[in-house]
Amino acid sequence: MPGDDEDGFDRRPLHERIAAELRDEILGGELEPGASLPSTARLTERFRASNATVQKAVQVLKDERLVVGRAGAAVTVRAHRQQTVRPADFGRPAGPGEPYRWLTEAERQGRRPSIRLVEVAEARPSRDAAVALGLADDGTAVMRRQILSHDGDPMEMVTSYYPLDLAQGTALAEARRVPGGTPVLLAGLGYPPLRTVDRVSARVPTQQQYEALRLPSDLPVLRTLRVVYSVGDRPIEVTVMVKASHLYELQYEFD
Repeated sequence: MPGDDEDGFDRRPLHERIAAELRDEILGGELEPGASLPSTARLTERFRASNATVQKAVQVLKDERLVVGRAGAAVTVRAHRQQTVRPADFGRPAGPGEPYRWLTEAERQGRRPSIRLVEVAEARPSRDAAVALGLADDGTAVMRRQILSHDGDPMEMVTSYYPLDLAQGTALAEARRVPGGTPVLLAGLGYPPLRTVDRVSARVPTQQQYEALRLPSDLPVLRTLRVVYSVGDRPIEVTVMVKASHLYELQYEFD
């Protein structure tokens, strides 16, 4: 396959490398929705692969719902579901009576969004989240875990942690949705979100993440550790957001 060399040889199976090249062309817009993939003959020549290997690569893209087709017919690119999101848009509290901003934005894009509350409990956060909250080694926090979906397809797993002294006795500790989202509730408690810090990394999905997001293959996930600060630079919310990488891209703007 072009581009291999002794120092940086790609050791993935050839069908995965072929799928990666075609996936990049689809998500990058070189192969637009409705366009046909190159024929099997052209792909076998391009990647110096057998028909069976090319078909296996195309099946990976079908499983990811990037292309559609059947044996003996042309394989075409689907209108993929990758969403461009601006993280800064979702941290601000919604207006009075308005739904959570993630729901509003998804509906604006013509999607059918839903949020499923999976679990609310007192729990020990992951190490990086515990450090961000300033917890002792044995410290716990109120944990809320949700699955965000578009049109019934899980897009993101969101696990948020709140200091016990702030969350206990409030709707944050109850197994129910928070109207308007947690930024509204936190502001109402006297802890308005004033500053947010994101740390974004690509990770191999854990078993829990793989199953919750119904990942079609061993694609990486985007993991964001978000720390929200309030008055006095106090951390009031630490959230671990895990996104299916083939469904999201993040847009940041700087002045």
